[in-house]
Amino acid sequence: MVLEAERWLELRRFRALREAGASISEISRETGLHWRTVKKYLEDDGPVAPPIASPRRSRRGQVMDAYAHVVDEWLRAELLLKASVIHERLVEQYGFTGHYQRVKMYLQVARPKIAEELGYTPSELARLHRRFEVVPGAQAQVDWGDEGGILAHVGIAKVYSFHMVLSYSRDPFVCFTTSQDLATFWACHRRAFDHFGGVPGSIVYDRTKTVVRRHVAPGKAVPLHPEAVAFAGHYDFDPDVLAAYRPTGKGRVERQVTIVRDHVLAGRSFSGLADLDNAFLAWVPIRRRTTHRTHGEVIAVRARRDHAALRPIPSKPYLVAERHLRHVGKDCLVAFEANLYSVPATMVFHRQLVEVRASAATVSIHATVPDAGGITLLAVHPRAAGRGRRIVDPSHWNGLPDGHTRATTTSHETFPDHPDDELAVVRRRRVQPAGTLRYLLARAEAADVEVGRRPLSIYDQITGTGPFS
Repeated sequence: MVLEAERWLELRRFRALREAGASISEISRETGLHWRTVKKYLEDDGPVAPPIASPRRSRRGQVMDAYAHVVDEWLRAELLLKASVIHERLVEQYGFTGHYQRVKMYLQVARPKIAEELGYTPSELARLHRRFEVVPGAQAQVDWGDEGGILAHVGIAKVYSFHMVLSYSRDPFVCFTTSQDLATFWACHRRAFDHFGGVPGSIVYDRTKTVVRRHVAPGKAVPLHPEAVAFAGHYDFDPDVLAAYRPTGKGRVERQVTIVRDHVLAGRSFSGLADLDNAFLAWVPIRRRTTHRTHGEVIAVRARRDHAALRPIPSKPYLVAERHLRHVGKDCLVAFEANLYSVPATMVFHRQLVEVRASAATVSIHATVPDAGGITLLAVHPRAAGRGRRIVDPSHWNGLPDGHTRATTTSHETFPDHPDDELAVVRRRRVQPAGTLRYLLARAEAADVEVGRRPLSIYDQITGTGPFS
């Protein structure tokens, strides 16, 4: 195209030669152009116009044309589908051979068109969010991380990491658990408050079931879990539940999950949960010496201001417990989470309904109706780890038959009428544990009876079944 433009300028410059009487061949030799090209432009009646290059299709268009309708349908189903996902699906499902960048370039044109077709506004397409900053002590963010089978080699199938980050300083706290249940979730909060030395003014959560009682439509007030309300009221902080599908609202803690995996867990092996917790605590000084890229300060310097502004921790902890109703079995055991816990036999009856209150460390069993003294507690046990365990206090079976009065005898001796004498005879005649049935038969009186012996033919004669002669 550049060469054609240069030739066009040459034609304009030498057109005067044609008007002066120069032949086409002379102008061709002068300009270095083919005589047919000179003739084409100089014999035109109109003004000389620059040559227009024929439109050429880019290779990008050629590669994507065959898949454009497929990508458009995917965008209509999910407008914000990522280019990496589209490229992956094209390769897997359609044998696409083009580069990932080709898909990105196509999406720059196709996505706005599909958005306009679907009636999306620019704000809905961009999904922009407002960056916010907070004052010291005002906010923390909480999230879970799934660490999978990092302790599978010691028999722990699943490990989770609990994260809390102070929003002002980005000072982190992490502890590791085997459960995400209600009691464990709030027990991790107490550990985090002890780690920071105080309680933040508010804590940001997503819509986890340990905080939210149920999901509601957008724009509706979110009903909080009763234990979340009680715990927040006791420690004097405000639960801040994010809108659905807005992970950017707690990006500080989302980023922290990845940082801990990279700097604490990656490439290491651990012997248990305590070893994981210790590894994090050993890394905390290193993290606090780091200059954060967002606020530009050393985390430890900023964390001192953050910690000083936290609210005090109440002297009496609030212990969150899960509450469940269960029945007492005939064996005085109560089933909870596939484990069995004992209750006192003298205080319960079969099929009695009791309440199980499970905290992170203990399981307490209560009667649903208080006794005369107003007490409902029946038993307290350490919470079993895993499944299929029996946690039994032997004293809970006191008063139940244990079999120590059972006795056997082989004597036909007539017992005296007096109960005491009868008991004495039983004690004298009690058979001590023997190794075999033969020993018992040898001591039996029946063993001394003489048994008559007859030939088998006698029985044939009696029954008339003998052989015919």
